[in-house]
Amino acid sequence: MTGSAQGGSDAGSRPDDTRTAADGPPEQRRSGLRNPEKAVRGLGAGTLALEALVLLLAIQPIRLVGGHLGGAAIAAIVGLAVVCVLLAGQMGRRWAWPAGTVVQGLLMLAGLLHWSLLVLGVIFALVWAYALHVRRVILG
Repeated sequence: MTGSAQGGSDAGSRPDDTRTAADGPPEQRRSGLRNPEKAVRGLGAGTLALEALVLLLAIQPIRLVGGHLGGAAIAAIVGLAVVCVLLAGQMGRRWAWPAGTVVQGLLMLAGLLHWSLLVLGVIFALVWAYALHVRRVILG
């Protein structure tokens, strides 16, 4: 086997973060990801898509177990789910992360319509806070 087949040190097969002094300074990648911006966008989009799915799937159990779920509460759930899906597709935009934070606040505010929406809002606000933390760690 040659050096390149074994993951050796051929100049053409060397990853960017293992440059020698002759090649110039090594790139500073805190996370070790090839494209950290894309990874973070995927994290945000996945979080919002999961939130939309949970919101839509929660309508029936809330109606059956949690008592009366009025039309305004159902409209709020569907509206927030649509906003989450639309926002998930816009995670590359500069304003998308603050907008996602606003969505979490709106979901908690929807708790005025039904207590279970407050519970879901707190859960997803914690998940979103963790996603923001991971974004801060990866992107700096």
